[in-house]
Amino acid sequence: MTKTVVIKEFGGSDQLEIVDIPVGDPARGQVRIAHKACGLNFIDVYQRTGLYPLNLPQALGMEGAGVIEAVGEGVTHLKVGDRAAYASMPPGSYCERRVMPAAQVCLLPDGISFEQGAAMMLQGMTVQYLFHRTTPLQAGDTVLFHAAAGGVGLIACQWAKSEGITLIGTAGTDEKCKLALDYGATHCINYNIENFEVKVKELTGGKGVDVVMDSVGASTFEGSLNSLKPLGMLITFGNASGPVPPFNLAQLGAKGSLKITRPTLFTHIGNHEHCQEMARHLFSKVTSGEVEIVIGQEFSLADVRLAHDALEGRATTGSTILIV
Repeated sequence: MTKTVVIKEFGGSDQLEIVDIPVGDPARGQVRIAHKACGLNFIDVYQRTGLYPLNLPQALGMEGAGVIEAVGEGVTHLKVGDRAAYASMPPGSYCERRVMPAAQVCLLPDGISFEQGAAMMLQGMTVQYLFHRTTPLQAGDTVLFHAAAGGVGLIACQWAKSEGITLIGTAGTDEKCKLALDYGATHCINYNIENFEVKVKELTGGKGVDVVMDSVGASTFEGSLNSLKPLGMLITFGNASGPVPPFNLAQLGAKGSLKITRPTLFTHIGNHEHCQEMARHLFSKVTSGEVEIVIGQEFSLADVRLAHDALEGRATTGSTILIV
């Protein structure tokens, strides 16, 4: 039996329950992993509330790190005793151990701790596809990145600096802005004090940015479009303030032949080889020192409700993890 966090109904953090469930042996293409830590992400909140519907009851959690306990037939890239980390479907990482598909589970280098591994996979591979797989970016380009002091944001600030890309961040307090600047943002705008759209135009000499990376959603969408230069791209990859309402596509033409996309990590890592390649790129950024994984909060598995409340209330900086 293993302790696992599940929801039986959509709703608030009070719907999170810890139950004991049986864990068997892995079938073909699967592994059993004993977790040391698992990561929290906004997708977990979206799934808990029903914004991203799941079939209930359902275990939650999209990433974790631990030790491989058993390997099913056909799995060749992992063996028993390996240190491993992952971000992948299906949900279920909030647990002591689980059986899961092996394709997106990655060998964790010795130089990266289990805590870092649990904190970095979903957020770090998200940054990897934002900067390398979504639209061409090169040194000298300028990016507007919302929620720059969050887990994804602090990785993005460092990643941009390592690639010679100017990153203009936004955050909700002066303290969070300072944190983003400390981790490599070129500028950071406190959106509760300044209009980020106006400030971006000022910082870019009226030109706008090449790309906006927006995980906030409804409250920033219009300003994000208005911050782009002609032919620029808006990458909307989250809905922290709620989903973007329907809009008239003709606006994209009127605002300068803009482009917009709504990617997900799980599309990018759906191919085993692509996933492993993205993970290796992320690991190299961390082991080289170009990217530091900032764990702002740690909770025990038993305190998962408190962890969700902190994440949903935007009371966190950096990554948040559960210690198993």
